[in-house]
Amino acid sequence: MLRLSIIIPTFNEAQHIVASLRLLQPLRQQCHEIIVVDGGSSDNTQLLAQPLCDQLLQSNKGRATQMNCGANYATGEILWFLHADTQVRTNDWQILLNLPETRQWGRFNIQLSGQATIFRVIETLINWRSCCSGIATGDQGIFVSKVLFQKIQGYPNIPLMEDIALSKKLKTYSQPLCLSATLLTSSRRWEQKGIAKTILLMWCLRLLYAIGVKPEYLAKLYR
Repeated sequence: MLRLSIIIPTFNEAQHIVASLRLLQPLRQQCHEIIVVDGGSSDNTQLLAQPLCDQLLQSNKGRATQMNCGANYATGEILWFLHADTQVRTNDWQILLNLPETRQWGRFNIQLSGQATIFRVIETLINWRSCCSGIATGDQGIFVSKVLFQKIQGYPNIPLMEDIALSKKLKTYSQPLCLSATLLTSSRRWEQKGIAKTILLMWCLRLLYAIGVKPEYLAKLYR
């Protein structure tokens, strides 16, 4: 049977990590593994994650760096990258164990945790854009066969837009498998920074990246 390696990068995620990991425990019972890669948290993230994962690794901070670190230690045939504030609520993950040969990577739809109607619009547009463009975002739970991930040499080691860069490399092999099953992801970014401001910022960052602005500069704008 194929095995999943669920790789979760963390940095000061004590508020969300337990809820996310608890929902993944049935996968551990079926011999899949959970790898948490911490980037130097100063809160209780590591202490809380330790009993709920199979491997707790430490690396330099940065999602690309952390996810590549986790992939290096993964023993499963399928790598599944999840954010610490993303929750898997159903058994829809089982489709990952039977990926078609022509689609060795893909992503899920997302549902944002916010209750306001605007979040339904945002998530719908994100899912539609991703399917049309073949570009997946990190909170959509990107999955990829380990063989293909190694072939493209993993995530580019950049501080931002690593998910877009990875998707572009994977697209040279196939279009993504766009699953209609949903992952619940936190809407805290929009709620904390403002919905309109966050949407404008993300679109500006994507546009700047598309025209060649360096990710290092984009990371400063994002922060």
